[in-house]
Amino acid sequence: MNNSMQLEINKKPNLIIVGNGMVGHHFVEQLVQLDASNEYQIIVFGEEAKLAYDRVHLSEYFTGKSYSELAMSDATYYDKNHIEYETNAKVVGINTVEKRIRLADDREFMFEKLVLATGSYPFVPPIKGHDRENTFVYRTLDDLDAIRECAKTAKTGTVVGGGLLGLEAANALKNLGLKTSVVEFAPRLMPVQLDEAGGGLLKNMIRALGVDVHVSKATTQIVDGEDAAHRMEFSDDSFLETDLILFSAGIRPQDSLARTAQLAVGERGGIVINDFCQTSHADIYAIGECALWEGRIFGLVAPGYTMAKAAAHHVVDRQTVAFTGADMSTKLKLLGCDVGSIGDAHQMTPSAKSVVYRDDFSNAYRKMIVSEDGTKLLGAVLVGDNSYYDTLLQYYLNGIALPENPQSLILPVSQGKPVGLGVDMLPANASICSCHNVSKQDIADAISAGSMDLAAVKTETKASTGCGGCSALLKKVVDNELLALGVEVSTDICEHFSYTRQDLYNLVKIDEIKTFNDLIHKHGRGRGCEICKPAVGNILASVWNDFVLKKEHVSLQDTNDRFLANMQKDGTYSVVPRIPGGEITPERLIVLGEVAKKYQLYTKITGGQRIDLFGATLSQLPLIWEELIAVGFETGQAYGKSVRTVKSCVGSTWCRYGVNDSMKMAIDIENRYKGLRSPHKLKFAVSGCTRECAEAQSKDIGIIATEGGWNLYVCGNGGMKPRHADLFATDLTDKQLVAYIDRVLMFYVKTADRLQRTSVWMEGLEGGLDYLKQVVIEDSLGIASELEAQMALIVDTFQCEWKTTIENPESRKFFKNFINSDGLDENVVFVEERDQIRPATDAEKNKLIATLA
Repeated sequence: MNNSMQLEINKKPNLIIVGNGMVGHHFVEQLVQLDASNEYQIIVFGEEAKLAYDRVHLSEYFTGKSYSELAMSDATYYDKNHIEYETNAKVVGINTVEKRIRLADDREFMFEKLVLATGSYPFVPPIKGHDRENTFVYRTLDDLDAIRECAKTAKTGTVVGGGLLGLEAANALKNLGLKTSVVEFAPRLMPVQLDEAGGGLLKNMIRALGVDVHVSKATTQIVDGEDAAHRMEFSDDSFLETDLILFSAGIRPQDSLARTAQLAVGERGGIVINDFCQTSHADIYAIGECALWEGRIFGLVAPGYTMAKAAAHHVVDRQTVAFTGADMSTKLKLLGCDVGSIGDAHQMTPSAKSVVYRDDFSNAYRKMIVSEDGTKLLGAVLVGDNSYYDTLLQYYLNGIALPENPQSLILPVSQGKPVGLGVDMLPANASICSCHNVSKQDIADAISAGSMDLAAVKTETKASTGCGGCSALLKKVVDNELLALGVEVSTDICEHFSYTRQDLYNLVKIDEIKTFNDLIHKHGRGRGCEICKPAVGNILASVWNDFVLKKEHVSLQDTNDRFLANMQKDGTYSVVPRIPGGEITPERLIVLGEVAKKYQLYTKITGGQRIDLFGATLSQLPLIWEELIAVGFETGQAYGKSVRTVKSCVGSTWCRYGVNDSMKMAIDIENRYKGLRSPHKLKFAVSGCTRECAEAQSKDIGIIATEGGWNLYVCGNGGMKPRHADLFATDLTDKQLVAYIDRVLMFYVKTADRLQRTSVWMEGLEGGLDYLKQVVIEDSLGIASELEAQMALIVDTFQCEWKTTIENPESRKFFKNFINSDGLDENVVFVEERDQIRPATDAEKNKLIATLA
């Protein structure tokens, strides 16, 4: 922003927004939709160095997500919509009489309307020693950067506060490899959302994950420790030593600006607002966590978004939207544990009754609070399994009459699937997406206006683009609305097969179909396409494990599978040999270096503990494979929808913290599943203790050693939409572990959709994790032995596809530049990059240009 004058005069009056967090940015988006820039010069001041980013998923910054992935917009968005903005701009004063603000650098700006979106600040208890070195709060990216830097030299970390944010912070410390503890003043975790029984179960589940939990602890002072940087002394004369302390004991509304401007504030803080988010000054608004509506602060993003919409409409004189409160129900996954809280979770309603289901064996606790006559749901508490949450929330939000036996909504059923609520029973005003306040009617209107698929509805309404918790319900509503309009909701894989991927899998297996031609002749039509051919090729490989470059299969493969290597952007290929568990001998390491040097390949150590060789030409691939196979390497299948890596720490072999041999387990696991083709790529990890150095909880299959055996985690993944894995079973023997993994993987291969990651697959199962446990552990479908037998076939028929290729003259022909010659095309010039490699000469460039011409 160019501001040469202290008091800038614009042709249009200034609408100034103080605060550029999630709610402040959403207010800007609302103004853009209302074309407010026609009436106002919109100016945004943000105190942080970066534009608005997603604080809801802030902890993912520790698992590899960058600021750009968390960012809610960029400078281009603001510039395109004629919105001026400044970062690192702190507003320190408001003159309500002259209607101007003052910045920390003494610049001043007049305003016609002013919106305070200043959010909240972390509450740090006034404990003696709270400001010592290596004590932190958990609020901004700068906070997280400081925590990560400290964690590099720390061994232990402690979170003060066992609420929602505190457990998020504990998960962050655990992901950083620290031995983590949680200290909570209240007698249970998440005291606002959970009752005593639910909080107790959550505590036990989190302790089982290796996080120490201390409740009913009042810290009196923090002093030097003997074995760590700090000693936290408690009122009961006990203490805890730790290297890093993270305060997450709640938030307080950031209302200091309002106080200095003598705006009305609540007795316990918060800027008082009306239904249109106006403060005691009619031209000043407050939205989000800094605002106090009818004595309440709303600490979730969804109410803040609703406030932003109400304020934006009022600013442009459209008083059609009002803020009338918000539902504070929450569905969370904390440290991999499901937690849900709806409405009157503490049964405060007079004469209310409750229905409770508890199963300590499967770590499940569900409680419904119902009206005295049993017809209305007033609240609920869920710990251990949130698959019941969406149904209960709709009963609560929409006042739907409960069934004759309301306990059926939370009791397990024989199929392992919770009782659902048909979307056709939801009223038109039912809230489907609370983050963006999207109702069932809004979705119906979007479809009527031409949004005829799920993606289009998301774009039009923004439903499921916030926290994403409503995605499954949204799809059901969209499908239901399309069917009501007479639009067929197709589940066909493509125009050539009137079947889903699961249907095709069953047909291939039951009819013992071995080729694509046989399948399309018996059950399809036409010649196939780029959708069904790779999908069927994948299914055939999963069921029969046949060589993918056989004549009858080769045309089904995409480029990478076709050449058993990943094509790079310059037309060359990468070669990734398998290195099980990351363990490699010096002799093999030397050969990799020699091969890379011989063929002038760029080398990189990957995140999965393998070595990638880039820059091989098509004709070089078999030659490179021969040299690698000669010393014992085999294909790492980095090109396939298959098991990529099994990452491992060194475990009890070398590490003083290791409680089991994670290296041996990782190598055994990788060698067992290395030949499995699946709907999407698979990544595993094995950690030798709960310090979790192999990051097993972010993998499709994660294994963590404990004193009692192995804990198994399933269906996590990184990538575009990271997801923590769920704790599936604890204290398993080696035999139990392998059996459960066999069953989970083959059930996934059997039932998943094409190109579907395990995380999305499990979320799509009715009953989710609980259902998967029943299928795999309890064998509720009676298919456990079949799944194990299918995996045994895959294991027994493994072949190194590189080796099979170089031993097969017909297959080797695929890797020749010319059909009748082994020579190279001298007209092709690869221009090498990076500083250590010389650039192409002018002669080489001219030759390449002439060739292309």
